[in-house]
Amino acid sequence: MSGFQTKFESVAIAGVANLNIRSLLDHMQYADDEGEAERLGISSAQWPLFGLLWPSALHLAARVGQRVVSAERILELGCGLALPSLVAHRRGADVTASDLHPQALPFLNENLRLNDLPPMKYLQGDWRPGPLVAPNDYALVMASDVLYERDPDGCLAEYIADRTAVDGEVWIVDPDRGHRPRFTRHMRELGFGVSESALCAPIGRSDPYRGRMLSYRRVAASSIAN
Repeated sequence: MSGFQTKFESVAIAGVANLNIRSLLDHMQYADDEGEAERLGISSAQWPLFGLLWPSALHLAARVGQRVVSAERILELGCGLALPSLVAHRRGADVTASDLHPQALPFLNENLRLNDLPPMKYLQGDWRPGPLVAPNDYALVMASDVLYERDPDGCLAEYIADRTAVDGEVWIVDPDRGHRPRFTRHMRELGFGVSESALCAPIGRSDPYRGRMLSYRRVAASSIAN
């Protein structure tokens, strides 16, 4: 990891031992000398976003820390620093982290090393239309801060639905972005019901935050209509 500055934090999540996280120093960091991120459509302004510890990810990690976990299969989309995945991994789940950013995997491997954790499954990619490159039997598909585009065709919802087990669950933490209602509409069209709960600033953080925990499950067609 070179060309940018990093920092270390000890992150407390109820249900697991503190996690040592290496992240970017701030949102001004940038290093794409070979143009790899640019070829993937990641601008210089977007480049550092993967490497920061966001309140939404802390909320999702806290929810994972409270979940009853066995060896179930979990997929995190747009994982960034993958804090929720690290929590699930430490608790014994079969986790796959996924992100488009070319630096997400090096940071994940470093944070696994810092916490003496074994390797974790990883997929580099996004949810634009393409072949099904991940199995469709995940007990939980989770993500935070992913509803930042209009996505009129519902590509994200379709990608998630294709990878969620019949009796699986979907968790999305969103800081009240305007695209949330459209995403939920797409999920309903794909056979999922939704429940929502309000979120405020994570424990230990003073930054202003207002968001929602969105939980989706497949429901009967007659229930969707209601």
